Amino acid sequence: MSNNYSLSVPAGGSGWPHLPGFVIGLAIALMVQHRPIEQLADYHHFADQREWLGLPHAADVLSNLGFALIGCLGLNLLWKRRSQPLLQAGCGGYALFFGALLLTASGSAFYHFAPSNTRLVFDRLPIALACAGLLAAVWNETRSRHPWLPSVLAFAACLSVWWWRFTDLNGAGDLRPYLLIQALPLVLIPLLQWQHARPMGERRLFGLAIGLYVLAKLFELEDQPVFALLGLLSGHTIKHLIATLAAGMVLVCLKRRACKT
Repeated sequence: MSNNYSLSVPAGGSGWPHLPGFVIGLAIALMVQHRPIEQLADYHHFADQREWLGLPHAADVLSNLGFALIGCLGLNLLWKRRSQPLLQAGCGGYALFFGALLLTASGSAFYHFAPSNTRLVFDRLPIALACAGLLAAVWNETRSRHPWLPSVLAFAACLSVWWWRFTDLNGAGDLRPYLLIQALPLVLIPLLQWQHARPMGERRLFGLAIGLYVLAKLFELEDQPVFALLGLLSGHTIKHLIATLAAGMVLVCLKRRACKT
């Protein structure tokens, strides 16, 4: 067994063991006191409107194929290595994460084919589930193992998207819970891995994944300017490609761990 990995999960964490819970409580409190966050009025007006072989918005639709590839590879890895002790603690969360990537590929393609708030549900729900799955996996790897955690966080993810759609149908969609589901893993995953001294190579790969995801969100916000600058690809298309690469970093991390004997 490599000395870089430990099969045991620390029971309480080292130093400030209640800090993750404090971060969650603070984030929820800030969300509650913040005014509702509405979707941008022009959200569905993507820069790249080009067709290809009769497929509308072809670049934004086809750039989702990478999510399907990473999802399939990840699920295949988990199935083949399901008896690997180094993967067992987070297996349920990672299965949710990679399964959600498959749903993201189809849901996002479905949405971008003909963008609307109704179709957007099928885009946002898998993204929220992927965030929930990744957080559940790392939490179970670094703290006490709770087999029910992926299901609980998946329910919270579904609830966040439901809340946006419910408020959208009643006047103004509120994105606060949905954004919280996306933001918490960006903070908690590095915190948990640092607290429980996960291998440095693993922490770097997860840190790279998080950095890439943040970069992807920035490209999403600059959809029109990026397309005006590059002409070939829009900010939203690049967002899909970078987010796929971010997910790939998680897959690389698990493949390296699975190869440990």
